[in-house]
Amino acid sequence: MSARAADFPPPATGDILSEVETLGTRVAELRAQIGKAIFGQQEVIDQTLITLLSGGHMLLVGVPGLGKSKLVETLATVLGMASKRVQFTPDLMPADILGSEVLDEAAGGRRSFRFVPGPVFCQLLMADEINRASPRTQSALLQAMQEGRVAVGGVEHPLPRPFHVLATQNPIEQEGTYPLPEAQLDRFLLEIQVRYPDLADERTMLLATTGAAEAPPVQAFDAESLLAAQALIRRVPVGTSVVDAILALVRGGRPESTTLEIVRRHVAWGPGPRAAQGLMLATRARALLDGRLSPSIDDVAALAPPVLRHRMALNFSARAEGVILADVIGKLVEGLA
Repeated sequence: MSARAADFPPPATGDILSEVETLGTRVAELRAQIGKAIFGQQEVIDQTLITLLSGGHMLLVGVPGLGKSKLVETLATVLGMASKRVQFTPDLMPADILGSEVLDEAAGGRRSFRFVPGPVFCQLLMADEINRASPRTQSALLQAMQEGRVAVGGVEHPLPRPFHVLATQNPIEQEGTYPLPEAQLDRFLLEIQVRYPDLADERTMLLATTGAAEAPPVQAFDAESLLAAQALIRRVPVGTSVVDAILALVRGGRPESTTLEIVRRHVAWGPGPRAAQGLMLATRARALLDGRLSPSIDDVAALAPPVLRHRMALNFSARAEGVILADVIGKLVEGLA
């Protein structure tokens, strides 16, 4: 697919151009600092930054030992944000994440309930091996991820801003795990596949991490800067061709509204409107990372797999015939050409 600029994007003001250039410089430094701890995996780093700049949550999927937890720890350092880690286990309860009310007794014998915040009250929440907790506990994050607040005892408590859930999942070991509810999967902006590094990157990592000293990353951003960047992303102009491509891609993945045979035959349910919203923001963030002011259809094509693969499900016919989601999404992307 050849690179194509957006058709007739809204005109950009000089202020936006200047802000985009400044943010691009700062994001380049952010990339450099993350690269001190995470070797290779450039696509993973870029998709992580796209998620954060878009104000979304991300699901990191990969086998153990690929640096998923290290990436989250590094992000907390370079972004200068408060982070908490929750190890999801089968016996984890919603109160262990959200917090609970405790009964206090004053000196005069008067009793009252006091809310004790849980680890969700942070800016970066690492949900490690999120699929090891029961669906009831996983669902405790639904309101937090969508609305930025939680309700405990009938009282709503706002979460710090910005708030991002960075969850990890092991795709191989399924014993003692629970599938993530569809409603929760839909709240993750990107599902990021973390794969094995190539030879050169693994060699660099091996030498850098087994020596006497490592060069630790330093803070290159802060919470206020990230909020400002997220606001700027929403002001980036988008052309009509990109909007049409996003709608065609998302609506084409729904069996009831597509003409694509592979979707009609093999997809049980397709992506909803939140996928289109996420794709719109993510394409803007990807363009900015690449030094461009306006996204192109190539951005839509590149981000289609991480945006769609956790928002679609195949039926029994697909499994029987060996059809996988990558095949379906590939056909949807081909339709953008």
